[in-house]
Amino acid sequence: MGRSVTRHVYDVRDTPPGIHRALPSPFLTFVVPVDEPLRMRRPDGGCSDFRACLAGLHDEPGTIVHPGHQAGIHVSVHPLAARALFGLPAAALAGHSVEAADVVGRIGGELCERVDAGATWPARLAALDDVLARLLRTHDDGPRAVAELRHAWGRVQDGGSVRDVAREVGWSTDHLSRRFAAEFGVRPSVAGRMARFDRVRREIARRAGLGALDLAGVAADHGYADQAHLAREFRALAGCSATTWVAEEVHGGLVGSVQDGPQADGPSSAA
Repeated sequence: MGRSVTRHVYDVRDTPPGIHRALPSPFLTFVVPVDEPLRMRRPDGGCSDFRACLAGLHDEPGTIVHPGHQAGIHVSVHPLAARALFGLPAAALAGHSVEAADVVGRIGGELCERVDAGATWPARLAALDDVLARLLRTHDDGPRAVAELRHAWGRVQDGGSVRDVAREVGWSTDHLSRRFAAEFGVRPSVAGRMARFDRVRREIARRAGLGALDLAGVAADHGYADQAHLAREFRALAGCSATTWVAEEVHGGLVGSVQDGPQADGPSSAA
């Protein structure tokens, strides 16, 4: 699976019951909770419980409702690995959170049972790795994204403009945008925006942990016009201000929970 898939254990205890914001990122997420289902608030205000949740790319925050304890395994999946693992393009999941078994079938239920039965985190991770390896073998001969889209994804993640990327792959900007959205579920500009936001919120969390938030410095370091530009962008993608997010989730002990951990770095041969 190489750099296309990374996973980390989360086990957060003794925090007040509340919510955790599942922020936009340039990765698909696959969450297998332990002990209790993952409860997510729907746009209509109700909640849905997941034994194992598979979520596509999204440019709005999701809301995880927790009772003060969250534990499980979080898997970050590079969008170019979606076909290899799940047999479908990332676009098929964009904007949705679904029960994993609805996508991968009975092996999804098997995974939940094996993770629940695991007595230790190494045993649970071994069960996950076995299931991921079997999914890769299942879809080994399936189609892959064309070279132009693989190149385009990497370039927009690094801040490349749609115009420049289209010129590099020999497509018009309209054709690039259509093909890109058909594969990933978001336009190239949105993918680049989510990648920058993901880097920024991690840097904000790091600086807040050191006691020196310095939002103006973060804005300058990441190419925003000024701190006000960063503030607008953070609120648009997180649903709250950066200072509120820091107070509730960084200082509140939730960073390091479901979403946070090492991220899938780029496509490997599995993608």
